[in-house]
Amino acid sequence: MKARYKEIYEKEIVPALLKKYGYSNKHEIPRLDKIVINMGVGEAAQDRKHIENAANDLGRIAGQKPLITKARKSNASFKIREDMASGCKVTLRGARMYEFLDRFITIALPRVRDFRGINGKSFDGRGNYAVGIQEHIIFPEIEYDKVDKIRGMDIVICTTAKTNEEAKELLRAFKMPFKN
Repeated sequence: MKARYKEIYEKEIVPALLKKYGYSNKHEIPRLDKIVINMGVGEAAQDRKHIENAANDLGRIAGQKPLITKARKSNASFKIREDMASGCKVTLRGARMYEFLDRFITIALPRVRDFRGINGKSFDGRGNYAVGIQEHIIFPEIEYDKVDKIRGMDIVICTTAKTNEEAKELLRAFKMPFKN
């Protein structure tokens, strides 16, 4: 079974973008490449259990096992040594990527307290969009009672768009709730 957002992309978004920008080749049409979800865990320096709990939560949210990231350099002010666990991340592609984007836009974002839309200026100049979430408990896979600490996460949506305008149009077609 195909992901719902994948079908929307193929049936609605591709013809709309083709009409708007007049691409000569179907491979020029912007598409989602990958979604990277990163969770920094500063408390991991004191207790290894924090990184395990964060990785379990991220695994539930993403639907695949996260990679534990390690510090590249020692930093005394952060009380962290080289090769010490400092966070976890997941790279989603294919069907899982579309499923995650669907859940993120339709379920998770509306559950954010005082939600008025996300910043439409967080593009990097090459068609990639980054958004920060302060509470990972907005995802329905996380049981609030079993959470040891509320953590934030960064979600980076990588596209094949050449400009920010094309990428924003692609995400707008997926019903991404940008502020004005």
